[in-house]
Amino acid sequence: MVTGPVQQPSVVARSRVAHPAGLPADPHSIGLPGEPRPAGLAGDVHALGRAVSVTTGPRWREDVLLRLRPVRQGFAEHVRVTEGPSGLYRELLTQSPRLDHGVRLLTREHAAIVAAILAVQQIAERSEAPPDELRHRAGHLLRRLARHRRRGADLLWEAYQTDLGGET
Repeated sequence: MVTGPVQQPSVVARSRVAHPAGLPADPHSIGLPGEPRPAGLAGDVHALGRAVSVTTGPRWREDVLLRLRPVRQGFAEHVRVTEGPSGLYRELLTQSPRLDHGVRLLTREHAAIVAAILAVQQIAERSEAPPDELRHRAGHLLRRLARHRRRGADLLWEAYQTDLGGET
């Protein structure tokens, strides 16, 4: 039983500020200037996916690395906020100990995702690495991040929206 309004994903209008090197801040953006785009880590992951999917060019690897940096930083912040001493997972387990298995699964995924981010970075930094290898590793990372996000959302749904009965 749902007992409140359903929250929609957060979006913000990001301005198209020029990159310090004179390049557009997001050369692979889709849509009109000022159009709402996902905020935070979700937006950074989306930008990485677009950068990886672009046909290779002279600065393709650099662009992938540029888009990977905020994903790495955003994910590190996600780990800090969820696993920290006063983090979300501790709060969830205090309120709903039945979610222990889900929390442990998400915590293990953090280490695997950090390793996947590092693998993409290492391949992107090797100019002799085939573009298909970089795309394959980046695709693996993007799928892991999407799966982790879904599992986290499902866990939060179970924690806060599941009616276990017994309450009036």
